[in-house]
Amino acid sequence: MAKLTAALTVLALVACVGRPCQAGYGYPNPMPSPSPPPSTPPPYTATSPSPPPPAPVTPSTPTPYSPSTASPPPPTPIAPSSPPPYTPSTPSPLSPPPTPSSPPSGLSVGYYQKTCYRAEDIVREAVRDASKGIMAGLIRLFFHDCFIRGCDASVLLDTADPNSATEKFGIPNLSLRGFEVIDAAKARIEKECGNIVSCADIVAFAGRDATYFLSNKKVYFDMPAGRYDGLVSLINETLPNLPPPFATVEQLKAGFAFKGLNTDEMVTLSGAHTIGISHCSSFSDRLTSNSSDMDPSLKSTLQQQCQSNSGSDNTVVQDNKTPDKLDNKYYKNILSHEVLFTSDAALMMATDTSDAVRANAKDTNQWEEKFKAAMVKMGAIDIKTAANGEIRRSCRVLNTN
Repeated sequence: MAKLTAALTVLALVACVGRPCQAGYGYPNPMPSPSPPPSTPPPYTATSPSPPPPAPVTPSTPTPYSPSTASPPPPTPIAPSSPPPYTPSTPSPLSPPPTPSSPPSGLSVGYYQKTCYRAEDIVREAVRDASKGIMAGLIRLFFHDCFIRGCDASVLLDTADPNSATEKFGIPNLSLRGFEVIDAAKARIEKECGNIVSCADIVAFAGRDATYFLSNKKVYFDMPAGRYDGLVSLINETLPNLPPPFATVEQLKAGFAFKGLNTDEMVTLSGAHTIGISHCSSFSDRLTSNSSDMDPSLKSTLQQQCQSNSGSDNTVVQDNKTPDKLDNKYYKNILSHEVLFTSDAALMMATDTSDAVRANAKDTNQWEEKFKAAMVKMGAIDIKTAANGEIRRSCRVLNTN
């Protein structure tokens, strides 16, 4: 195992921290075929978005308790308490409502209201205290979790199978960040409520809350819960399931379709590339190629930022206009040839994706509404239940360890 970990460390030149569908340098080319697809989440009907939550406060800590069973049956879903009303920006008339009224895959909004009513507040407080870079990493962590064996917190495991390293140590995942936020939220929840809330739900809540804070508290939505934590995590499942930074538009479409997400949802979720940072190794070919369509001024700036006398793999912001704000600037950057990755530029290589890019660049409200819905839908990929999962006591190890 020590040799395997050392070899991976040498190979891994990590990629973007905030980018949810570009994991990093070191992918085989051409892109490997995706592993057999999980069941596609069923369609759902959308409704209007929930208002943002109230400013977090620290209430008195409830008396800890230990439930009689580690994984109690799901409570009857009820609606969570509503935060104070606010006045949102005027939505586009074309904006579809984001949040499904009937969450797919047996998930429900307000799942922990009766068993651990402060669960979502605790996660939100942990995310609030993180840096913006870590918040960007939490959105990426949610994506990487869901795209390998579904949204089951398998990406958090340090060990699972004695014969294989876990997916956390796969090349695309070596640059993931935010694990300490998940650990902190889990520890507080365990103290207040016992072993009630799954690590998979904490990852989903954290991705939602990072979106909220990085959008200046503008983009908020209900995240259905009720996921169980997975029991399997394999390093060799990372490369086939996570689209690389050199993917073509057809490869991106196919990779997302395997997960039950359509082309427009792929373009929508790619908008998270407007936050976070990337290692230069993930787009170095675009700095040296004469065929690159990158804006000459941006290319010159990046060549200077990526230059290293020590051989280190420098990092740069993904969006040089609004690097710490989740907005629709990414799409405007695509149109002006100011994006880093081959796969970013590839969105202009097909009529349907280029039309979606232009629409999202034109109407920020439309993109925000679609982003909410796509995050909820992604969060329903291959959900585990009590039959094939557990509620971990620690997010890094299985309960049997």
